[in-house]
Amino acid sequence: GGLDIAFNNAGITGTPSSVPALELAQWQETLDTNLTSAFVGAKYQIPAMQARGGGSLIFTSTFVGHTLGLPGMAAYAASKAGLIGLTKVLAAEYGAQGVRVNALLPGGTDTPMGRAFTDTPESLAFVQNMHALKRLAQPEEIARSALYLASDASSFTTGIALLADGGVSICRT
Repeated sequence: GGLDIAFNNAGITGTPSSVPALELAQWQETLDTNLTSAFVGAKYQIPAMQARGGGSLIFTSTFVGHTLGLPGMAAYAASKAGLIGLTKVLAAEYGAQGVRVNALLPGGTDTPMGRAFTDTPESLAFVQNMHALKRLAQPEEIARSALYLASDASSFTTGIALLADGGVSICRT
């Protein structure tokens, strides 16, 4: 019957590297996957939502590049921070037409992508300790935040970067 909700969740961490050592192709692959794909999705999702009288458009960003920087993650941070900028512009442009646009910023999550950084007991403990809750999120916990943004419960929420990060943004221990 139409498009009411779009969740643009594609993402890769890319090749961890210092900027001088990062190949342009690696940079471009990360930006294409994380940012350009979201732009292309929104380009077609917004008109479909307008045809329905509104909807909820969600992008998955991250705390990396938003509340803290991680060495070697320039392409990832730049692409995901770009999603926050895209979110704000689209929310301002299409809010009056009933299209809400928000970004979801998860913390460390127990997924295959997240496990690439927690492949030893020591690295897992380090990443868990970065979070105020001292653990990683389960995918279902992040999904509940996405469901909030998708649902009518967030009917007056647009243009935000919603942290669902277990306190990684505020933890300094």
